[in-house]
Amino acid sequence: MSSTISSKGQITVPIEIRIRLGLKEGDRVEFVSENGRTIMRPARIQQNPFEKYIGALPAFESKEQVNHWVADLRDDED
Repeated sequence: MSSTISSKGQITVPIEIRIRLGLKEGDRVEFVSENGRTIMRPARIQQNPFEKYIGALPAFESKEQVNHWVADLRDDED
């Protein structure tokens, strides 16, 4: 299998490779050099470091609710 590089540096990934790698339109790939070879693979998704905290705090509908919640927390500390 082969592909031609366009004037913009773009290539078409053959369907067999897309299927093997599970790639679909819009997916990102990365190129990695290992042991003198260049490997194309699906890009690893950078996980949001704050994702594990989603839902840790109650949902607020207004700034006043946030301020009331913080005030309650401060009152409990005394």
